[in-house]
Amino acid sequence: MCNITTLNYSGENPGKKILIQAVDKHDPDLRSLAKQIHSHPELSFHEYKAQQWLTERLAAGGFTVEKGIAGLETSFRAVWEGGGEGPTVALLAEYDALPAIGHACGHNLICTAAVGAALALKDTMPDLPGRLVVLGTPAEEEGGGKIIMCEHGVFDEIDAVMMVHPQNKTMVLRGGLACLDVTFTFHGRQAHASSAPEKGISALDAMINAFVAINSVRQFVTSDVRIHGIITKGGDAPNVVPELCEAVFILRADTVVGLAAVQKKVYRAVRAAAEGLGATVEIKEGLVYAERNTNRQLAELFQRNLEDMGLEVSEPPAQGGIGSSDIGNVSQVTAAIHPYIRLGDASTHTPEFAELAGGEEGMVEMNAAAKALALTAYDLYTNPEALQAVRAEFGQWKKQRDEGAQHG
Repeated sequence: MCNITTLNYSGENPGKKILIQAVDKHDPDLRSLAKQIHSHPELSFHEYKAQQWLTERLAAGGFTVEKGIAGLETSFRAVWEGGGEGPTVALLAEYDALPAIGHACGHNLICTAAVGAALALKDTMPDLPGRLVVLGTPAEEEGGGKIIMCEHGVFDEIDAVMMVHPQNKTMVLRGGLACLDVTFTFHGRQAHASSAPEKGISALDAMINAFVAINSVRQFVTSDVRIHGIITKGGDAPNVVPELCEAVFILRADTVVGLAAVQKKVYRAVRAAAEGLGATVEIKEGLVYAERNTNRQLAELFQRNLEDMGLEVSEPPAQGGIGSSDIGNVSQVTAAIHPYIRLGDASTHTPEFAELAGGEEGMVEMNAAAKALALTAYDLYTNPEALQAVRAEFGQWKKQRDEGAQHG
């Protein structure tokens, strides 16, 4: 297993060597913070403890902290103003947990890595040529905090955005699917299931038929599409015809455009299933998570720094193995990357991964992530050509997107 001593910088840049040492100086406190958040998992939009603990460290380090930005109580923005007209770089902190299995996505590591990188950069570059921002982005798992922050313009004046996610493989170019969560509420008519069943309309049967209809749709979608759902309310008593039942589905596709096509097929199937029994269905949509536009120039900088620390970077899978994140929406606004650093063999969203995220393996991954973030931000602040390449790539991508939308 790795330890801190194996994660040194092997390049020749003296500033980066000092930066690595600065991260290690903060490592004991970062470990304590990561474990504290891991031991107190909080669900989306309820991350009050994590917000407080993270902002305390940043404020003590000299950052100007503002809580509750974009109308989100558990968000924050921490800013260090440098001494020159350079770029604004943002490090993203996620800190919400999952129901029942806690930090099984390792968000306790994501947020502490961002804080560690920010503190190290300020220690070594007090007059950095630009502006350094740490953004606390709540509700990644359910709710789309970054989407709401995008809608409020939080990312409009930021030149580059970075975060690091723990995973079972180190990758810098893995993408993310467009995604939408949908709640289907079926309404029927209550009746005694034995003495007067003819007077009832079963919302449960309408919902079961909808599941069958959705399974039929799966044959007729492209290979990138994922459709998965659960029943959240199936009735109150077996001798009462259910008048209200509910299911929650997540729909995914390569792009937002492809997602819209999937929505039409699924919604048509669900409505037909309800109508066939005389029931009705109410459809409530969450926010749309956009596909991820990974900035390759920025990813190359990040990969070079990982390799300079002795970490091997793998290619993402050619097919499958992809989830969704609200950083996809951020990547539509500015240059962004969402790389991964290996944390054992377990898959995310499992109890095994949650255990790793709170153990020594997680602390080593967090240290590596903080260093890679700090080194890549250093590149953007000190290398104008690298920054220009990052911004030029995003500008070209945005131009092509906008032209495609006009002709579409």
